[in-house]
Amino acid sequence: MRKASRLIAFLAVLVLPFAAAASAEAGMAERETALVIQIGVILFAVRIGAALATRIGVPTVLGELLAGVVIGPYALGALPLPGFPSGLFAGSMGELAVSPELYGIATIASILLLFVSGLETDLSLLMKYSLAGGIIGIGGVALSFAAGDLLGMALFRTGAMDPRALFLGIMSTATSVGITARILSDRKRMDSPEGVTILAAAVFDDVLGIVFLAAVMGIAALTREGGSLPWASILAIAGRAFGFWLGFTALGLILSKQLARFLKSFRNPAYFSILALGLALILAGIFEKQGLAMIIGAYVLGISLSKSDISHVILDKTHGLYEFLVPLFFAVMGMLVNVRQIVNPAVLIGGLAYSVVSVASKFIGCGLPALFLGFNGKGAFRIGAGMVPRGEVALIVAGIGLSSGLLRENEFGMAILMTLITTIAAPPVLSAALRLPGRGTRAVEKGAEAESSLYAFPSEDVAVLVSDVLIRDLQEEGFFVQLMNVGDGIVQVRKDDIAFSLERKGSELTLRMDPSDAIFVKTALFEAVAQLNQRFEELRKNLDPKRLTEGLDEEGGRVNPGFREALSPDCIVLNLKGTDKESVITELVDRLASKGLLGDRAMVLRDVLDREKSMSTGMQHGIALPHAKTEGVTRIVAALGLKPEGVEFQSLDGEPARVILLLVSPSKQAGPHIQVLASAAALLNDEIRRADLLSAQSVEEASVILGLSSRKIPDRD
Repeated sequence: MRKASRLIAFLAVLVLPFAAAASAEAGMAERETALVIQIGVILFAVRIGAALATRIGVPTVLGELLAGVVIGPYALGALPLPGFPSGLFAGSMGELAVSPELYGIATIASILLLFVSGLETDLSLLMKYSLAGGIIGIGGVALSFAAGDLLGMALFRTGAMDPRALFLGIMSTATSVGITARILSDRKRMDSPEGVTILAAAVFDDVLGIVFLAAVMGIAALTREGGSLPWASILAIAGRAFGFWLGFTALGLILSKQLARFLKSFRNPAYFSILALGLALILAGIFEKQGLAMIIGAYVLGISLSKSDISHVILDKTHGLYEFLVPLFFAVMGMLVNVRQIVNPAVLIGGLAYSVVSVASKFIGCGLPALFLGFNGKGAFRIGAGMVPRGEVALIVAGIGLSSGLLRENEFGMAILMTLITTIAAPPVLSAALRLPGRGTRAVEKGAEAESSLYAFPSEDVAVLVSDVLIRDLQEEGFFVQLMNVGDGIVQVRKDDIAFSLERKGSELTLRMDPSDAIFVKTALFEAVAQLNQRFEELRKNLDPKRLTEGLDEEGGRVNPGFREALSPDCIVLNLKGTDKESVITELVDRLASKGLLGDRAMVLRDVLDREKSMSTGMQHGIALPHAKTEGVTRIVAALGLKPEGVEFQSLDGEPARVILLLVSPSKQAGPHIQVLASAAALLNDEIRRADLLSAQSVEEASVILGLSSRKIPDRD
């Protein structure tokens, strides 16, 4: 709350010079200016909210949602500011609390969210576990919808076909696939029988929930027109909604390859990814014109392209837009929450009752069928817990209900409260369920059909080279390559019906593929290694180190600040005792270790000597720069040694090395390793500076010569 207050205060100072001329009736320019400032404030707020949520171990969506509540028109956003007498986030759209412009952007964000959800739907998984997942998903949807609708009837003292009660039923059906998938992934249980069944059932949940939404929207439209609701009309509306959705989905899946080929004709991945989103927007509009929710059209296009070879490319190219818009959507949903209403005893009690009903109906509706589908009590409990969290879909449905006037602030507050409680409570319960010892199925599973092959290489650098060459070769054959996680080194490769993943950890590469693709994938890897081996042989035969180092002995090069940060005066040795290259390097490593700068002294020494064996670091004019990247340090460190009589270092000019600078950098952290090396060469190439160093009488004098100290050294007689 304090951070948000500071943000609002900063905003007031920022807009003060521009707000003096603002008129009471805002014109177009004023509304545009307000929108720009609003979006800027929201972006900061959701980042802060997401960071706080991550710190306390809850999903970031909650942080983004609560950030919207805090800065919204019912909280800090209502504070009057210069130029904003009614508050920064005051709206003027009927019952909505935010401006039409801001809500319009949130609507586009919801379309993008469901388009991406469709792209991420694993159709193969859905079909493979369609029976168990379908039955469990239908059980959860049926019981949740009925329970939510009955609760609405009791709370609102109305009939079962009242749109408010129906909306409580729909919001209760949704399952947050993202939250559940994250927990399963963290626990390494994504491929477990419970994991794949939960994900397949969650897909059915979303699909059936969207169809129910379409039917309810049709019923609501008929109600507004004053029509009656005979069961024939209800079934006709539901059948039309289901048929429209199923027809477009089937058409999309049938034409997915042709659609992907059309998009690929634009060649540039960025272009065809944005055009795919454009098609999602068009289809969303078509569905809206037919009386269905826009998100249904977006989801249909996403699921249609999910099996194409460009699905991961589209996900990659739209990721930045997703990160920009989707948190904004959740913040706007939070802004619609009337804090005064949500603490109203009636809303609070109704929201808590709704939460209990939503949790219980999912546990029973999904867990009970699992007991009859090969799962034991533990497995059924895990599945029930995995289906509990609501999230994106529930919020979108609630937003549609509020914007269409079918839900009032009270009902919307209850929906938000239910979403918050189920999303917070489900992760620890599911994590505890997954930690229970023992399998979740009655019979022992035979294992996954995917084939996994592990290849160990001499070093991490070699593994990186092999994976880079393999990826380049596959791209030349028309495969689309998607880096799924930079930190984990996971790559997804796709073309037509061939798909496999590559994961690099240290010096090891793991390939996961369908058995039918194993020969192709392993052949591609063999060819990549063969190419590298051939290139290395050519490099050894034609390498001319002297030619490569031309110009490295020039004076006046740029000195990176990192050089002086890496080299401490304590790590300067005036008279090295070593008599050969290895002993001199060992002496400098020991100096770094004695000052507590190395995490693993043996590893550092080994890595430096290994680098030296590949090619000597003896330069010219008596300079040597032994170095390495290693996991034995956590930051760049250096040691300087002087050997006036010189030591053999296989230097390029045949001269013995007299000034030896050892540099080691962490191998898995970004840092100016090469820049610091170049800085050392630039400093030591100065003939006068080298002579002064070799004649230095103290470490302090050497430090001044290298620029490590600003003190002046008195002239020597």
